[in-house]
Amino acid sequence: MDSREQGGLIAKSVSRPVKTGHGIKIGIFAGIHGDEEAGTLATHELIAWAEERPEELHDYELHFFPICNPTGRTLGTRHSHSGLDLNREFWRGSTEPEVVYLEGELRCESYDGIISLHSDDTSDGCYGFVRGALLSEHLLEPALQASSDFLPRNEAPIIDGFPASRGIIKEGYLGILSAPPEQRPHALEIVFETPALAPMDAQVQATVAAVKRILAEYRELQAYAANL
Repeated sequence: MDSREQGGLIAKSVSRPVKTGHGIKIGIFAGIHGDEEAGTLATHELIAWAEERPEELHDYELHFFPICNPTGRTLGTRHSHSGLDLNREFWRGSTEPEVVYLEGELRCESYDGIISLHSDDTSDGCYGFVRGALLSEHLLEPALQASSDFLPRNEAPIIDGFPASRGIIKEGYLGILSAPPEQRPHALEIVFETPALAPMDAQVQATVAAVKRILAEYRELQAYAANL
């Protein structure tokens, strides 16, 4: 495991695969909203897991970004110190330093998958955003099943203003943290949300369980595709 920082602000930790250059590269991003602590804490737990049980991640290269909005976290606000919601600024010519740095990482690394961790204070259960019906069935659905051991699933037909089916949303906001628009093939993208008013420990456990299930299911999906 290695780590580095950008200007002492956004830390990046990397878990390497057993065979260098042959891992499935996944970026895990948390804290883009400064007042959403569950994702940050869950990411630290996942970093510890990667350090303690590397054999379980032998075929993954995981890049962890626990705090993507350091000034917002310090202030305890959704927005950064500039007053902007950074998760509406991506790929829109933003000059916000956090966005510029993260866009550079996203372009440089060309992730196979991007997992963004959030909390929603208007939701009474876990839910997520995903692109594509296949990924919904094989990745986000099992992740929501795993998280339900700790927190309920949001079963509402409309969540955050979007049509939803059993906690799965296939639309999303413009400007969110995502793969570069020009990247081909496009990365797997999942946004996982916990109910922010639930106990913090339950949010963290639900998030960790969801991410672990996504990684396990994605590994199987990749193996199945290779055998087609």
